[in-house]
Amino acid sequence: MTVEHREGTDVAQADVTQADVTQAAVDTAAVESRVEDLLARMSLADKAAQLTQYFHFGRQDDANSPEGEFVPSQQAAAVEEAIGRGEVGSLLFVTDPEQVNRLQRLTIESNPHGIPALFGFDVIHGLRTIFPVPIAMAASWDPAAIEAGQAVAAREARAVGVHWTFAPNVDIARDPRWGRIIEGAGEDPFLGAVVAAAQVRGFQGDGVGAPERVIAGPKHFAAYGATVGGRDYDEVNVSDAELWNVYLPPFKAAVDAGAGNVMTAYMDLNGIPATGNEWLLKDVLRGAWGFEGFLVSDANAVRSLVTHGFAADLTDAAARAVKAGLDLEMAIGDAAYGHLVDAVERGLVSEDAVDACVRRVLAAKVRLGLFEDPYVDVERAQEVLADPVHREAARVAAERSAVLLRNEIGLLPLDPTALSSVAVIGPLADSRRDIIGPWCFDFDLEETVSVLEGIRARAGDDVEVRYAAGVRPAQRGTPSIFDAFGGNRPVDPEGFDDEAELARAVEVARSSDVAVVVVGEWQNMVGEQASRSSLDLPGRQLELLQAVVETGTPVVALVMNGRPVDLQWAAEHVPAILDIWYPGTQGGAAVARLLFGDVSPGGKLPFTWPRSVGQVPIHYAHTTSHDPDNQGLRYWDEPSTPLYPFGHGLAYSTFAYSDLSLDNASIGPEDDVTVTATVTNTGDRDADEVVQLYLHQRHGTSSRPVRELKGFQRVPLRAGESKQVRFVVGPDQRRYWNAAKRDWVLDASTFDVWVGGDSTADLTTTFEVTAG
Repeated sequence: MTVEHREGTDVAQADVTQADVTQAAVDTAAVESRVEDLLARMSLADKAAQLTQYFHFGRQDDANSPEGEFVPSQQAAAVEEAIGRGEVGSLLFVTDPEQVNRLQRLTIESNPHGIPALFGFDVIHGLRTIFPVPIAMAASWDPAAIEAGQAVAAREARAVGVHWTFAPNVDIARDPRWGRIIEGAGEDPFLGAVVAAAQVRGFQGDGVGAPERVIAGPKHFAAYGATVGGRDYDEVNVSDAELWNVYLPPFKAAVDAGAGNVMTAYMDLNGIPATGNEWLLKDVLRGAWGFEGFLVSDANAVRSLVTHGFAADLTDAAARAVKAGLDLEMAIGDAAYGHLVDAVERGLVSEDAVDACVRRVLAAKVRLGLFEDPYVDVERAQEVLADPVHREAARVAAERSAVLLRNEIGLLPLDPTALSSVAVIGPLADSRRDIIGPWCFDFDLEETVSVLEGIRARAGDDVEVRYAAGVRPAQRGTPSIFDAFGGNRPVDPEGFDDEAELARAVEVARSSDVAVVVVGEWQNMVGEQASRSSLDLPGRQLELLQAVVETGTPVVALVMNGRPVDLQWAAEHVPAILDIWYPGTQGGAAVARLLFGDVSPGGKLPFTWPRSVGQVPIHYAHTTSHDPDNQGLRYWDEPSTPLYPFGHGLAYSTFAYSDLSLDNASIGPEDDVTVTATVTNTGDRDADEVVQLYLHQRHGTSSRPVRELKGFQRVPLRAGESKQVRFVVGPDQRRYWNAAKRDWVLDASTFDVWVGGDSTADLTTTFEVTAG
């Protein structure tokens, strides 16, 4: 099987031969035969055990235990007792290869049929080698780089015994107050779909069971990113049109890319909890899309069916989830699926429904080869984790993800031969823990490069690099369960004199040739359980930035973030602003190469950057309003236009667009039109430009957004070079869900086309779609 990228869309197209089809049929028959043989010998209790996944939180300190002996925590000990009774089919949060082997051996020996456990883990943006956070990788607009990064993550995960990742997060997010915006690809369904498919290919390779790959588990099905007020876990109420046109396309792309698992969402979707929603899980996912993998709940989401007021008790919750097609329950504590035997005996759910779930879980274990090879090669695991090629890939990914928001007076790139001193300022600048971001748990800080360390290494001995924190780390307002992992809460330094340290930072800046100020959010301020009511820079960082600018020293602001923050003041007073996100293990090295011009920034924003939290939610693909001429004047106290538009991103060069043309000005509803344009690097540096294509349907059976992204290509250009870029716009790019017709439609209409460097592109033409 070969995979090609259709020019102009970056959507994978599979070229499947008859031999591929025949072999797939043979493999499927063999898997089904083995599953049926196992199922026929299993009791109802055995089946229920296969549908239960427990957290295993590892070890506790015990001064009386022999050195090196593993002593389970109280929670882990209870889980291991359940394993010993044959009541557990899957585990998560175990990444020590020796412990994976120990627990796998216990599972197999305790199970009456020798069925191995399935080990899952949150491999979101790397295991040991941490890549830029997902929103940053989306900002690369580079599906190949995204796929390559997740292939590295999968290789490391599989080497230590992880079989399956709870990723990618493919939730569309249009409210940046929501902390989990950091895990997805931003606001746009087209970009989100391309990124989702790339991540699935990276994690799984050719399919479930591919060597050195893991099962991909796109989440959270569905529309979790539309949570009310940007508050994590809150309800979601969206129209049918919004659900089908905005929130479902990335999931459909992930399923089409072969995802072996899907995770359900916590919240109510239009009044029905997603985890017990038969329409969502059966009619849409399995019926309309043909998904054949297994479904898992988010942590305790089956138990939460009781909390929602949807189920009467845990037995009822188990029955409702199984009837909806939820195969595996992720649980902490008393699992609802532990009550499945009772649910069947009471007639709340049939054993046939339970069997259907068990088949899908067993099929995944068979395809992974766990019955033949259930254990980890501990020595090889360490070799894989230490592979230097992984660190190089992480550095390149960080370079390709950075977005240059502003670069007045050509301040960047810095010329080290023209500098004698550089001030590096801000507590985030010297934080190895923050630079790798949230949602990583098995990292190695010893090999992580902070911004300060990266700049010092790149600047060399002839440039003095001076550092001052300036302000103390801002403390998160409310604690999170995730603060317990990996030292997630920032340390408040002892004896820190706020005014003295601020004064020292000002003096360091004043006496330097240039000041690099790192501002943003501490990594534990974004992610799950980390929604914010404000987008302001936390703590006294704005005050620090203003004080440094007042010295008159040229200032570069580096923004370390997973969501847009309030940069209104900086956008007027700081000449250069580079969004570095949380760039990962090699983030500091990548940032230094970007600052000193070894590579040009080429990333683009995957979301619309608001001026303030009062504009939220804001996105570029809105419908034409009653008074479109005043679209930017909806607030009396500030413009209602964004600070930076969707798709924005500068480079150390400039680009011009020309020669926009179509191969046909009038087509039928099922026909394609080919759009071509020329992009030229008009500067004196080599750089990448992300060429973007937008469409607008002028009239039809529904009002349509003013612009929608329908194609993009990241194009490398040498200084002075021109390239012709080609996009194919077919029915798939024009089809949409119509709320009145309750179906997908293709309208006859006039379509506007724009090609350019962001969502405000002005090079435009039109074509007609006739009624046929």
